[in-house]
Amino acid sequence: MTTAGQTPDTSEPPARRLTAEYVAARALLDATTIDDAAPKILEAICETLGWEHGALWTIDREADALRCARIWTSPLVRLPEFHAASRSVAFARGTGLPGRVWASAEPVWIPDVVHDSNFPRAAVAAREGLHAAFGFPVLLRGEVLSVMEFFSREIRAPDADLLSMLTTVGNQIGMFIDRSRVQEERDRFFTLSLDMFLVLGFDGVVQRVNPAWQRVLGYTEADLVSRPYLDLVHPDDRAATLAEAAKVSAGKELIYFENRYRHKDGTVRWLMWTAVPVPEQQVIYAAARDITERKAADETLIELVKELEVAKRRAEDAAETKSAFLANMSHEIRTPLNAILGMTTLALQTRLSAEQQDYLTTVKSSSDALLAVVNDILDFSKIEARRLDLDLAEFELRETVGDAAKAIAIRAAEKGLELACDVHPDVPEWLLGDAGRLRQVLLNVLGNAVKFTSEGEVVLHVDVEHAGQARTQLHFSVVDTGIGIPREKQQQIFHAFTQADSSTTRRYGGTGLGLAIALRLVDLMGGRLWVESEEGRGSTFHFTAMFDRPQTTVATTPPQPQALDGLRVLVVDDNATNRRILEEMLASWHMKPRAVSDARSAMAMLREAAPTDGRFHVVLSDCQMPNVDGFALARQIKHDQGLRSTPVVLLTSVGRSGDPERCRRLGIDAYLTKPVKHSDLLDTLVTLVGVSTRREKARPTARRATRLPRRRLHILVAEDNPVNRKLVTTLLRKRGHTVKAVENGREAVASTRPTGGRGFDVVVMDVQMPEMSGFEATQAIRARESPTARRLPIVALTAHAMQGDRARCLEAGMDGYLSKPIDVDELVATIERFGGDSTARRGVPSAPAATSAIFDERAALAHTGDDRRLLKRIISLFRSDQASALRRIERAIAQRDGEALRLAAHALKGSIATVGASAGRDAAAALEQIGRSNEFDDSDRAFVRLREQISLLDDAFAAAGLVARPKRAAAPRRRSRPTLKKKGRS
Repeated sequence: MTTAGQTPDTSEPPARRLTAEYVAARALLDATTIDDAAPKILEAICETLGWEHGALWTIDREADALRCARIWTSPLVRLPEFHAASRSVAFARGTGLPGRVWASAEPVWIPDVVHDSNFPRAAVAAREGLHAAFGFPVLLRGEVLSVMEFFSREIRAPDADLLSMLTTVGNQIGMFIDRSRVQEERDRFFTLSLDMFLVLGFDGVVQRVNPAWQRVLGYTEADLVSRPYLDLVHPDDRAATLAEAAKVSAGKELIYFENRYRHKDGTVRWLMWTAVPVPEQQVIYAAARDITERKAADETLIELVKELEVAKRRAEDAAETKSAFLANMSHEIRTPLNAILGMTTLALQTRLSAEQQDYLTTVKSSSDALLAVVNDILDFSKIEARRLDLDLAEFELRETVGDAAKAIAIRAAEKGLELACDVHPDVPEWLLGDAGRLRQVLLNVLGNAVKFTSEGEVVLHVDVEHAGQARTQLHFSVVDTGIGIPREKQQQIFHAFTQADSSTTRRYGGTGLGLAIALRLVDLMGGRLWVESEEGRGSTFHFTAMFDRPQTTVATTPPQPQALDGLRVLVVDDNATNRRILEEMLASWHMKPRAVSDARSAMAMLREAAPTDGRFHVVLSDCQMPNVDGFALARQIKHDQGLRSTPVVLLTSVGRSGDPERCRRLGIDAYLTKPVKHSDLLDTLVTLVGVSTRREKARPTARRATRLPRRRLHILVAEDNPVNRKLVTTLLRKRGHTVKAVENGREAVASTRPTGGRGFDVVVMDVQMPEMSGFEATQAIRARESPTARRLPIVALTAHAMQGDRARCLEAGMDGYLSKPIDVDELVATIERFGGDSTARRGVPSAPAATSAIFDERAALAHTGDDRRLLKRIISLFRSDQASALRRIERAIAQRDGEALRLAAHALKGSIATVGASAGRDAAAALEQIGRSNEFDDSDRAFVRLREQISLLDDAFAAAGLVARPKRAAAPRRRSRPTLKKKGRS
């Protein structure tokens, strides 16, 4: 074997080499594909050089081998066996003549293949008289695409010049293959593309189209070529099409254009075009896509959007109508209910016979039940309209749970049920959330459990589901031993106005709204509500709720008195659930509880422990136990010489009116009603062992207004309903106040005009009155007050109960808000709180009540952990910053800059809330809302109200001793100009 680098012994004449190169190039020019060119090249090289046989070998990529693709043999020679051998064999890299060319990517010359050790077809070649051979690669950018081999019957020496020429031919063939492949791909893309391609002359005549035109518009290439394209354009679109075509002919590319073309069948199709001009060739290359279906979908969507907008407006109108109806319905129902409840409350405070007391109590309980139904309907409507929001505030979880259970306790006691609360010790003491809505959910779920349980127990469990630094998720579960719920009905009970079975509605009553409301409230609290139940074996209602962890120090759990550590308490209760709950509760306070199930075991354990150091300090016993009840056990303890000094605490069911008297007669130390609240039990034990009280209440509850007011108030009541007017005036006069009543807003405005005598200390203003509403009357009174610093407290009285009513009252200039039916204690507390700031009208501020909307000192101290010195520093910082904050708000209003107003008012709102001024916070919130809506009609009035609140807040700070009271000159001297000090005078 000889490669191209060896010196040849003989060589082909140059003329033959040039002829071979020429005929090979000519074959490439005449052919369109390599399949067409290959036989011609093989024939041209063989005949020009005088060689008898040639073959083309191509690469099988899957097998990674060379296979014979084309053969040419001189007509004067027959080589059937060699042909068959070449067709049947595949060569790997480096094997045989084709394999060696492939491996080296260079020409290879073999003088005589018969004697070559790496020529697998040598035997066949010898039989058919083949000897000399050479092969060269077809190359493209250094890669071997295929191999050509040639054979002669003579033994020939290598010819380097010939091999060099053939290398050039191989490169030419490679470039030809590359061009052919590109052209083939381009033609395939042009032919198979789903888009419509068009080559158009600048004269508007079609030169070439692809088959997609026939598929989309029905025209063949013959129909379109040499025809003006404008004939096919919809008449209404021709002007716009010509304008776009002119831009393209001027050299501008077309990115997006839509027009309509006529289909061969007469229909119209929408096309979307892009186009690029080639000015030197005077042609345009364009592509179009059929968008007829998309245009139809767009039109359908536009129509659908219009229909949806109409439906949305109708729904909003219906929702508005529904809200207005509910508000009016609430007013119409609550107004007579207010009279019934109020007058019944007054009547129950008089001297009555037992029969009269029973009748009136029934009237009041029935009215309360009707009010609960009204409230359920309103709550459900608010939730449906997405108008119910949570009111976030710090609250004590165990107190809230205990209060909810206490509210259900009397119903449970009437049915003889055990009602218990089990709050896990890991549950935080204080949380941030809506305690009122949580209580509502608990009342619904607990009330439902009690309603459908005739015997056994109802137990509420509270556990921590997930605890983080900032948030805590709690898991509540209410387990009952009631009638249970069939599996197929368990989702149905959460639907509005639905119960598991229509027969239960008749038997147990109810609207079917309770669980539907609870489900939505739980969803608002970031949790979920579900039930597990088996018919006849009771139910377990679960719900989770997410709460924030308070950041203030007041919310931490206070330490328990050390004197309680190790306190030995004997728990006696026949109910295993109650025993476990009481044991866990006592153990969480580091006491040492022991529990037994009956009085006999209790006495045995007490007597056994009495003479030892392990004697019990307190006995905690249930009243109602079989055989020997709690009273009998207490009597035995008191009569036992060794045990009589042991304090006894009895747990009795609510509603058992005779139990307190029996406890006093027996000398029992204390009694509690079930379910037992944590705080009540701990306070009782603290008192019994004689240590200081557990804690000062961080959130003191309002007491009933039983004491007479410190001063008699002059009150104006504006109420059009005669029954409500009589109720309010009677309640206030019983407190010793002087009351004037008017029937409408116009009379209220007239009555509050200054007359020189004593003015009113406070106004109770009904919102909905004839001639002039409460809102209009308040605005008239405030407009008259604006030029002076005089402000008359006005408390709204309304039967509306929809979301936003309180905000509307405050925005109208009112200071407080009372909802009908009137709660007597709330009415008295609110009126006397606002009326107590009487000196503010005369220009000399006095301290507001502790829970005033102007300044709530307790709330402010809560933010500082009861650190009064820190509160003074915060107030000082607030006062130093408020002037610049007011300037920013005033500037934003002047410039009508909604975003600037929103940001400035929001910042001031947070500062005011921190110092405990809810009225000031509401005034800032009103400005914030104005900025958010960018509607400045009421901005000036809202800004005046904010300044008034901050002025009142400064006076309240001074009255509380948190800032120095500013000195007020009684009658400052008038000077026309300042006088200068003379030298030498001090």
